[in-house]
Amino acid sequence: MSAISVGQAVVLGAVEGVTEFLPVSSTGHLKITEGLMGIPVDDNAVVGFSAVIQVGAIAAVLVYFFKDIVRIVSAWCRGLRDPDERYHHDYKFAWWVICATIPIVAVGLAAKPLIEGPLASLWVVAGSLIVGSGVMWAADQMGRHKRGEDDTSFKDAMLVGSSQILALLFPGFSRSGATMSTALILDLDRVAATRLSFFLGIPALTGAGLYELKDALGTGTGALPLAVGTGVSFLVAYASIAWLLRFVAKHSFNAFVIYRIVVGVLLFGLLGAGVL
Repeated sequence: MSAISVGQAVVLGAVEGVTEFLPVSSTGHLKITEGLMGIPVDDNAVVGFSAVIQVGAIAAVLVYFFKDIVRIVSAWCRGLRDPDERYHHDYKFAWWVICATIPIVAVGLAAKPLIEGPLASLWVVAGSLIVGSGVMWAADQMGRHKRGEDDTSFKDAMLVGSSQILALLFPGFSRSGATMSTALILDLDRVAATRLSFFLGIPALTGAGLYELKDALGTGTGALPLAVGTGVSFLVAYASIAWLLRFVAKHSFNAFVIYRIVVGVLLFGLLGAGVL
């Protein structure tokens, strides 16, 4: 028997696609949805399934930003061959993404038992949603929004990339929320912060999905639910990315802050009442 049915995979794929790149915590929403559907959130197959369907959302980023990715990778390859090409910002940016991924990989491997055990609690998700909201609101107020994507530096990439650890350890904090908030504190504008969050998420989330694939298949989750969930995640995530980039160009993050607080408080109430 598959730990997750095809119908459940469709729902979870849609939730993943909508929330992966919005600063509202995809992990938190997946765990809440799993809890409402009676799926054990700390089951190894379920944890693996959640990581694998993220690949669908990452595929959406690869397609949406295909031209940018080709430009950056091409500059990196040219720089490896020709020292004269290494002054190019795209060449340096490629290295920054690689280096900025190392901290989250190291912590993810070292803290895997905690991440899949005690920290997978819905109580942690609820608290992280609310605390992360405060961080996001403060970052949006503090940031001067004066630096664009071309103004990013190695320091920016490392700080923003390392902030992904918060979401790894505290599901509900939100990887997108953590990275965007850090970028805003560093005075990047909202569009630059959002795009940087996308690019830094590609290696981290792809690696997590591939790493969990064998565990997801080996602990009771069928290939069909995985394929369906990943496909739905891709389609929904693509639309979500397009919407988010238009939204942040003209609006603050206040709507996300309010939404996260409401969901966090509601989750505390459901947990306290024994509904979840």
